[in-house]
Amino acid sequence: MLIAKQKRKENIAEYILYLWQLEDLLRALSFDGDKIYSTLIEPLQVKNEKKQEIFFWYVSIANLLHEEGKNANGHINHSSHLIRELNDVHVYLLKSGDEKYKLLFAQAKPNIEAYREKSGNEQSNDIEVCFNALYAKMLLSLRGETISEETENAFKSFSALLAYLAAKFHRFERGEEAYRPDKL
Repeated sequence: MLIAKQKRKENIAEYILYLWQLEDLLRALSFDGDKIYSTLIEPLQVKNEKKQEIFFWYVSIANLLHEEGKNANGHINHSSHLIRELNDVHVYLLKSGDEKYKLLFAQAKPNIEAYREKSGNEQSNDIEVCFNALYAKMLLSLRGETISEETENAFKSFSALLAYLAAKFHRFERGEEAYRPDKL
C-alpha cells in the first residue's frame, strides 16, 4: 500500500505494473489472510495500526479479484480503467502534434505490432500491449531467462514511450498542462 501510493503519485505506469505484480503475488499466496500477513505485513517496520491498514488494503485487492472473477488471471478493473485513460492520453498526444511523443511512438510501433502478433492479443490497444510486454519481461527476469538484444531493444522502446506518456498523464492530472481532447 505504501509503495502503491507513492507510485500512483509519481509514475502511473509503475503503479499499474506494481498492481499486476501484487495480483500475482496474492494468487501465489492463495488469497490466504495468514499467508498475506506473514509474507507481506509482518516484515514491515511500521506500527501495528499501520500494519492493519496495509493488511486490509491487500485484502481489499484480493476481494476485488474475487468479485471480478479474476482469481486465476486477469487484472482488476481499476488498472484496466487506468490503461484506458492512458490510451486516451496516447491518442490525444498523437493528435495534438506532440513531436517527441510521435517520435517515441514511431520507434515503438513496429515492436508493438510484433508483440501483439506474437502474444495473439489482437484486441489490446497499443498502450496495453506495452504494459503486457513489460510485465512479461519482468516475469522473464524473475525466472532468470535471457532475452535477445533485439527483444531488449523492443522493451526499451516500450519503456521510453510509457515513461513519456506517464509524465504527461501526471502533468495533465495536476493541471500543469492543459488536456483538452475535445478541442482536437
